[in-house]
Amino acid sequence: MTFIPTPNRLLKGALPALLLSLTLLAGCAGPKVADYAAEQPVLDMRQYFNGTLDAYGIFTDRSGKVVKRFTVVMTCSWSGPPGAETGVLDENFTYSDGTKDRRVWTLKRQPDGRYTGTAGDVVGEAAGQEKGNAFRWGYTLKLPVDGRIIEVQFDDWMYLMNDKVMLNKAKMSKFGVGLGEVTLSFVKR
Repeated sequence: MTFIPTPNRLLKGALPALLLSLTLLAGCAGPKVADYAAEQPVLDMRQYFNGTLDAYGIFTDRSGKVVKRFTVVMTCSWSGPPGAETGVLDENFTYSDGTKDRRVWTLKRQPDGRYTGTAGDVVGEAAGQEKGNAFRWGYTLKLPVDGRIIEVQFDDWMYLMNDKVMLNKAKMSKFGVGLGEVTLSFVKR
């Protein structure tokens, strides 16, 4: 994926922003996936991400400006014994500038509703959990930018709206400094 046009500009002044972010974080706590445990409809990742889905998204920089638009066609399937299924999510991206990309996730469901996942451009293992209508997913992505690869962290939140639509908001950061956000809507065929 090539979301960020100029990371050098985005990362200038990162140290003061990092210090400010750490100070602000010390005084507040963010939402937890357990906060959504009673929300309806209840999300079952294995059920929603099964079959073909279409997704429509934007990437916004730190100022909120839309930097890139994209669409995704996902083909998803699950196999394995109940409670320990393995899912394959094959994502095919088309960006507004005509470029294309592909990411294939392999997800493993844990007995407690947690998930782990890997993909070719993900560093190590992603980790997430579903509760109520929400799923929180965290991972580090190798992102090609200006001819080199940078590693950025994603904090993904997904919210099931109904049996066909899910909304996704992901914050992207480097060294704890926000670089931008991805907003995405999934529509199940």
